Amino acid sequence: MKSNSLTSIALSEAKRLGATYADIRLITKERENIIIRNGNIANMDSSTSEGFGVRVICRGAWGFAASSRVEESEVRRVTALAVEIALASSTAKERDVVLSPESPAQETWLAPSVEDPFNVPVSEKLELLFAVDEVLRKSPRIRVAESGMRFDREHRILATSEGTLADQRLLLSGAGYSATAVDGSEVQIRSYPNSFGGQYMALGYELVRGLHLLREAERVREEAMALLSAKSCPRKRTTLILGGSQLALQIHESVGHATELDRVLGMEANFAGTSFATLEKEGSFRYGSDMVNLYCDSTIPGGLATFGFDDDGVRAQRWHIVKNGIFVGYQTSREIAGLLGRPRSTGNCRAEDWSHIPIIRNGNLSLEPGDRNLNDMIAEVDDGIYMETNKSWSIDQKRLNFQFTCELGREIHGGKLQDLVKNPTYQSMTPEFWGACDAIAGPAWWTLWGVVNCGKGQPGQVAAMSHGASPARFRDIQIGVPDKAS
Repeated sequence: MKSNSLTSIALSEAKRLGATYADIRLITKERENIIIRNGNIANMDSSTSEGFGVRVICRGAWGFAASSRVEESEVRRVTALAVEIALASSTAKERDVVLSPESPAQETWLAPSVEDPFNVPVSEKLELLFAVDEVLRKSPRIRVAESGMRFDREHRILATSEGTLADQRLLLSGAGYSATAVDGSEVQIRSYPNSFGGQYMALGYELVRGLHLLREAERVREEAMALLSAKSCPRKRTTLILGGSQLALQIHESVGHATELDRVLGMEANFAGTSFATLEKEGSFRYGSDMVNLYCDSTIPGGLATFGFDDDGVRAQRWHIVKNGIFVGYQTSREIAGLLGRPRSTGNCRAEDWSHIPIIRNGNLSLEPGDRNLNDMIAEVDDGIYMETNKSWSIDQKRLNFQFTCELGREIHGGKLQDLVKNPTYQSMTPEFWGACDAIAGPAWWTLWGVVNCGKGQPGQVAAMSHGASPARFRDIQIGVPDKAS
């Protein structure tokens, strides 16, 4: 049966059973995943998932149900179950669900790509990964070499009782590798082009070709080994310059999650915490220095949270979270925007797949590039440190106090990059950190970095999004870890 027949059945059945709002999402997702570890195929699989989820409002409460059986009788059963759940929920509701307004639309949206990754032979992908692996393992001190690729292709159809019909084709491609060097009890890792799997974008196989994976493998191997004998990160307050990929994670943790409005209102408190960016701060609170401009953009090409419409049927848009250092906006859904009487949702409502109910998720949140040359930013520093590529992070439940450790650091003396530093670490508080920003590199250094493993919700969901950043400089930041005796 055609998808438009199934959507019509779900919406008409929900209305017949008393729902005042209903939507249905039909989703088919294909995934290919390849991992090479120490000269062997550690994982190579392809999978397809298909199903649908029905969401309704009945007597002012949500109901949701889903199934992997995409057929008429199951659509009717699941819709009735969603209404039954909504009716049960309405007996314990604190208030009626009110959705912010959104004009209905009927559109098709396709993620841009040049080369479909699913049409590239697996043998070609394996050849490249094995070639990288061979280079990484040319030294016996590299104990673990891991390289991989991942590709997702997703067809999403959203139909709502308000008249929206969005037919979307999404795409994700990614690749990367890491080399782990060992000398006795000392262990160091270097990754390319980023840690935790590499770089991911909503592009085709042209992304992989443009990453130049094989070209960078020797440098990555040598840096991993050099870190084994590098000096430890000193503990002091100094000038810090962060590479773009590390800054992307900094944005994600200290700005992205802090400005999800459901967290601010306490809806994530039990599982993931709340936020220091409370409602009274909007429009007046100084989040960073005057040069800090952070914006969400679900229209930006290549973003992992780029789409035509979110799962609330809200059209993609661009808006500021922080403007000239002042906190000016949240990330919302239609429910949360409606709860606070806001005229429109920002379009941040997404679900991991057909089996999950949509919730507020980070969008493509980026730091606007500055107008500086990175080399000049370094040259202006008499004493400082440069850090790149995340290794670990920790941030408190209000997204305020944090500590990050990077894979690689370099001391800066006399305006020049000097010796390597291992396990470079920095700590701060969110507004103080962003307030210390005094230089941002220009567009030539700006990259849109993909995050594919963001977890949230109960039951837990994983979502992908992107954060654009170029290297930035921060004055008087605490680096290093406290001495064990202190």
